[in-house]
Amino acid sequence: MGIISRFKDIMSANINALLDKAEDPEKMIDQYLRNLESDLGKVKSETAAVMAEETRCKRELDECNAEIDKYQKYAEKAVEAGNDEDARKFLAQKNQLVEKQTSLSQAYEVASANSAKMKQMHDKLSKDIAELNARKDGIKAKIAAAKTQEKLNKLNQSVSGVAGDMSAFDRMEAKANNMLDKANAMSELNGAAKEDSVEDLTAKYDEAVNSPGVDDELAALKAKLGK
Repeated sequence: MGIISRFKDIMSANINALLDKAEDPEKMIDQYLRNLESDLGKVKSETAAVMAEETRCKRELDECNAEIDKYQKYAEKAVEAGNDEDARKFLAQKNQLVEKQTSLSQAYEVASANSAKMKQMHDKLSKDIAELNARKDGIKAKIAAAKTQEKLNKLNQSVSGVAGDMSAFDRMEAKANNMLDKANAMSELNGAAKEDSVEDLTAKYDEAVNSPGVDDELAALKAKLGK
């Protein structure tokens, strides 16, 4: 049936298109359900039309069967009345209706089969949508968990990178400490050398000026000279 085949193609195309564009599974689920809801509306409309066609074919077939029964009874009454000519007319009309009955029966069988297929499709699509809606929250929860895990993985990579940077900083800090220690040692040595020079000079003058031997010798010299 063309209608059924067309809607199968529509639904298949929707699914394949969504799978091809499945960059964000969470959005894909929502879009997929929206597409299915749209398809369900189309299927429902077509199903109603096919069911209406089945009802029409059934009504025409029932009316034809009723007419056949009616002319059969009239023919029987005409025979009972001894009027064979009238009976022939009734039977002729009945035979025309029998031919029509055959085509009406075939049309009704086709319409009934189409209606059954459309109702089956409608019911299955409704069931699938209900099941997907029931599973949607669970699927989204799994997607959220997966995204969280991805973030944790990236953070772990960043932390590993920071650990490597910390090691490099430790080496740089050790080098800086070594430089500072050398500078402090050099400063201490320079300061010590400067203090020794001043002390040596001071000691020299202290010894020369304050030496008791020199003072006594100077006093004796002055006495001799009458100073």
